[in-house]
Amino acid sequence: MTISTGNPLEGSMQDPSRRSDLDHEATAESYMLPSGQPVQLVDPDGRHVHNDKYPLPDGEALLAAYRELVVGRRVNDQANALVRQGRMAVYPSSHGQEACQVAAAVCIDKQDWLFPTYRDTVAVLARGVDPIQALTLLRGDWHSGYDPYEHNVSIQATPLATQLLHAVGVAHAAKLKGENTVVVAMCGDGATSEGDFHEALNFAAVFHVPVVFFVQNNQYAISVPLHHQTVAPSLAHKAIGYGMPGERVDGNDLAALLSVLGKAVERARDGGGPALVEAHTYRMQSHTNADDATRYRKDDEVQQWVPKDPIQRMRTYLTDLNLLDEEVEKNIAEKAETVAAAMRDGLNAESEVDPEDLFRYVFTEKTSQLREQAAKLRDELSRESA
Repeated sequence: MTISTGNPLEGSMQDPSRRSDLDHEATAESYMLPSGQPVQLVDPDGRHVHNDKYPLPDGEALLAAYRELVVGRRVNDQANALVRQGRMAVYPSSHGQEACQVAAAVCIDKQDWLFPTYRDTVAVLARGVDPIQALTLLRGDWHSGYDPYEHNVSIQATPLATQLLHAVGVAHAAKLKGENTVVVAMCGDGATSEGDFHEALNFAAVFHVPVVFFVQNNQYAISVPLHHQTVAPSLAHKAIGYGMPGERVDGNDLAALLSVLGKAVERARDGGGPALVEAHTYRMQSHTNADDATRYRKDDEVQQWVPKDPIQRMRTYLTDLNLLDEEVEKNIAEKAETVAAAMRDGLNAESEVDPEDLFRYVFTEKTSQLREQAAKLRDELSRESA
């Protein structure tokens, strides 16, 4: 669902030939430079903050996104429990970052593509992917677990920033084919230190493709704090070097995320080219269940982010608008529990392993070596079962 609220990214360049016609000072100030402070439309106390550049999405759109937000929090909690029970191998929690993921998923249309990171399970589910399929990779089973083409969601993978190059490739292909497609490419602050990040942004800018780079700055790349990643004023400022607009947004403000991302998507769809959006948020829990965050950050730092929780602030705002009451909240909670129950049932069931899968999905047609290896394995298995 595209949140259509105008176009605040003035001076969008439809093609490279227009760049020489733009006044340099106007370009720097009104086109590429991000806001001095992260855009905020609903503060931590649930009060509306007026912004001339970014209108507030309507209440129904916020309520629909809030439903996904509550489901996302429940998914994170249930996944952590399944890891402790030995039903999942690993889980990178997005507790506290759910607003970023929901907004990334709902601000695009059905024909658009989402390229998530390994931490973006909530975004994947918000695009309609079955929870069990989405968690297959983290369970340790083969392959990604879901068909990327069914919901236009790329597979999750652990290498940093590699998905950005793939996202740019899809956006470039869509442009060449004349398709009305926008790609949202998600990454974390740590990924901005990877060479793939530079290559993806540079290619996207040079070829003017419809992709929105969405950086979830949760302050840490595992144990490395942001100030060891960059000395730039913000990650959004990196966009200037590529000739694309950058913007900063409160990553715990669902309303601001929908507005900022929605406008960037709309601009890309209208031929305005790529953009970089940086969401300021926080990873409330450890990097994964294998990480001990207490070794590199103090509890009082974490506690400073508790009052900024995205669910609580949106709950307060929607309640004040009389869009959220006990009955609606109960229905949302029941939906979240239904998803959690499906996760438990699906991941508690033992998966059926077919050894032939080792050879079935390597090439469209098996090579002679693969056929030979498969035959040897079948022979060994038959002798063991005899």
